[in-house]
Amino acid sequence: MKVILHDLKGPYAGLIASKSDRAIEADGKYAPCQGCFGCWTKHPAGCFMKDALQQVCRIIGQADELVIITKNLYGGYSADVKNVLDRSIGTSTPFSTYRGRQMHHTLRYGKHALWRVIVYGEITEAEKATFRYLAERNAINDGFERSEVTFLENLSELEGLL
Repeated sequence: MKVILHDLKGPYAGLIASKSDRAIEADGKYAPCQGCFGCWTKHPAGCFMKDALQQVCRIIGQADELVIITKNLYGGYSADVKNVLDRSIGTSTPFSTYRGRQMHHTLRYGKHALWRVIVYGEITEAEKATFRYLAERNAINDGFERSEVTFLENLSELEGLL
């Protein structure tokens, strides 16, 4: 299943819907993670907050390919995209295991294929390096086999990438 998480506004909704099995719009119209860890323990992979992100752990957890489209924010995800990723912590469990000779949480949904990030907005070379490293570490932590990062000069290039 291909899931696209994005912070785009306006005319891109139709394009994203046609290129994905599920789309998650990071529009900021939901509560931030409360850090209660209920999605780990009380109600696994489900959030107690009854909003658009209540089932985001299950959606992201079942993705073979996760495509994240985000505006650059100092070499990291936009605040709205980061909020969605924070709310998806329930894709793993509170237990730990070794993956790649490093300690990580065990995966609730198993391995995935591709963690792909498409970044738009002004970005320096240092921020690009930070973004590549961030995507690589996120992919490992969430059980994705590989990561890719693409930087766009202009959002008009987006259609050819999806």
